[in-house]
Amino acid sequence: MPMLSRRGLLAGAALGGGLVVAWSLWPRRFGSPLQPNPDETAFGAWLKIGTDGVVTVAVPQLEMGQGVSTLLPQLVAVELGADWRQVAVQPAPVSGAYANVPLAAKWAPLWLPTRLPGFVEIGPDDLVVQRYAEETRFTATAEGQSLDAYAMPCREAAAAARAMLSQVAADRWDIAWEECEAQNGFVTHGDKRIRFGDLAQEAAELTPPDPPPVRVDGAFEVPVAGQNDPATSFPRLDLPSKVDGSHLFAGDVRLPGMVFAAIRHGPVNQSSLAGFDKEAAESIPGFDSLVRNESWLAALADNWWAAEQVLKAAQPRFTTASRVHSPEIEERLAAAIGDSDDEGEGAEGEKGHVIAERGEGALAIRTPDLELDYEVAPAQHQPLETASATAWLRDGRLELWLGSQAPERARAAVADALGIATEDVILYAMPAGGSFDARLEHDHAIEAALIAREAKRPVQLVWSRWQETIAGYPRAPVTARLSARLADDGSIAILKTRLATPPWGREFGARLFGKRSNWDAIEDSSGKADPMVGEGALPIYDVASAVVEHVPVRTDLPAGKMRGQAHGYTAFMMESFVDEAARASRREPLSYRIEMLSGDLRMVECLQRAARLANWNGGEEGSGQGLACHRIGSTDSGGRIACIATAGPGEGGVRVTRLVAAVDIGRIVNLDIARQQIEGGLIFGLSLALGSSNVYNRGRPENERLAQMQLPLLADSPEIEIDFLTSEAPSFDPGELGVAVAAPAIANALFASTGLRLRRLPLLAGGL
Repeated sequence: MPMLSRRGLLAGAALGGGLVVAWSLWPRRFGSPLQPNPDETAFGAWLKIGTDGVVTVAVPQLEMGQGVSTLLPQLVAVELGADWRQVAVQPAPVSGAYANVPLAAKWAPLWLPTRLPGFVEIGPDDLVVQRYAEETRFTATAEGQSLDAYAMPCREAAAAARAMLSQVAADRWDIAWEECEAQNGFVTHGDKRIRFGDLAQEAAELTPPDPPPVRVDGAFEVPVAGQNDPATSFPRLDLPSKVDGSHLFAGDVRLPGMVFAAIRHGPVNQSSLAGFDKEAAESIPGFDSLVRNESWLAALADNWWAAEQVLKAAQPRFTTASRVHSPEIEERLAAAIGDSDDEGEGAEGEKGHVIAERGEGALAIRTPDLELDYEVAPAQHQPLETASATAWLRDGRLELWLGSQAPERARAAVADALGIATEDVILYAMPAGGSFDARLEHDHAIEAALIAREAKRPVQLVWSRWQETIAGYPRAPVTARLSARLADDGSIAILKTRLATPPWGREFGARLFGKRSNWDAIEDSSGKADPMVGEGALPIYDVASAVVEHVPVRTDLPAGKMRGQAHGYTAFMMESFVDEAARASRREPLSYRIEMLSGDLRMVECLQRAARLANWNGGEEGSGQGLACHRIGSTDSGGRIACIATAGPGEGGVRVTRLVAAVDIGRIVNLDIARQQIEGGLIFGLSLALGSSNVYNRGRPENERLAQMQLPLLADSPEIEIDFLTSEAPSFDPGELGVAVAAPAIANALFASTGLRLRRLPLLAGGL
């Protein structure tokens, strides 16, 4: 693929009479992604300026609470010199102009087999990745890649627009445009100023500068040590509407003649609808109709509650051959992790595949000085908003209102289910009321489309909490064995981590990119190594030889991605193990870690900062203080967090009273949102540490409601103190750091409080 030139050109008139300018940020083959209104002018793919001065920023990522609909507009506003009070947001239309190339590169092993044979390491600069991401309009929101993918394109687009506005003003004042300033929605020079809105249409006729004059500082905020909650100059744009209830989600859509649908799914995998009581269903007030599928039954009524009552009356019955039974799953994982020889064979012949390695690996371990096993139960996402979609099929075209992390993949899957072209699926991007990566899946969108086809009118489908639990894709169960040889000073010299778990990353990829059913995805990935399952397992410490093995185990429980990814359990295992190694060597846990971190001084600073804030006392017996740290990403560009938890036995179980964290995420775009992300991640990690799991009996989850999930309540939320380190490193998305570090910090705190080591998530699964 030839490199695209930065030189721009005038594209001509667009719909509504506005002018559109395209340059390298808007590749010529994509057409006009933004359609300005008559009183607006669009500058490339990213922003429009109205005659009233309002700057509208296109956001191609799903807003699911993480604040991306504020972060990207903030980058544009600062670079452009806009007035924050006059900045608006528009969900970006589907277009290759918004391709998420870094995420496409990270997930290349999941989609490359559909294009090329083999398992190839590939980066975001590879042309094959760029071509794939652009051609497939890949704009998925996941794994904290939004800033990597879109920060610089947003800044360059705004910088080019600022220069063009300044050129028009400078021409009127007969000065060099470089002498102009752009701030608060005006182009100024001395005491002269002109509103952006009065310059936009004329500016759009100019050729953008090559390269765009990006500001040196940009939209970055500097943390102040000791200030846990400073005011922000850029409050969230979605906050007012979410507070007053006017913010619209997929379940808030109302269309003429619309009916509401509830649904019942059979037990996990290999379940078929065997029958139901149609007569009883028809007797419920508000009943409209029933729609049956091989594996589910949907009820339509004039409101959702009535549809739910229809299903209760219908009492759908399912036959199942599901082998998803929790005790059997645990037995398979335990057998697979067994003793391994030099060739990676387990006790029952399960082969271990090396998925990460450092130095000479860990083949030298014959008789480890320390060997411990850890277990992780399946975990549920449980976002506040359950799966919701509104669909209307008419004249061969489907309109779909959906909150999706992978909108183009959702369009393709829905089109395939209906037998229509992807171009005939019009997706209106809605925000999501939480996700934790559950909205990377789109089974509910397919169901809504199929129901709408049968109903021949608009349909809104909302899964109940029970259906979210039974039909969602939990985080996979894991059993791990960590084996280490210790040096004379007690530090870890050689480490081997052996993970027995399904290849859940490959399963997810088969569903997302291959449009495979959950059962076919399990079949396709069975027995294959999966590097995704071991992310975060290679130690950040100065361990000369380390190896991570994956033992793929078939559990028949469909699994998917979850906030924190593999880091959500590998950090628990690693930091619990390091704590035990320190205790076994009679070393203080903080200094023990610091001595093994000569290769990551930024992490050392995080540990020292957290220790000062928490008044760390060494984690001595009875203190109730536990320490953990973790890095996501590389030494150069990754994010870091160190956390000290204070916890102990409380009424009804564990009481976590305080979480103190020191965080290094490079240059920070918005301190307030970064703090929200860390706080939210710590609370989500707390929920995974103490609950969120499920037990399966022939494919049926035993926990049906939120009240059964042992989730922390508002009264259980600990005091949280967060300090950000000042850094000039590249910006890192903080959304998953808190998730990873919470569980090990709490587990280590419980040991300091009770003397008991808990090596299973959730921590109280076996009792305290």
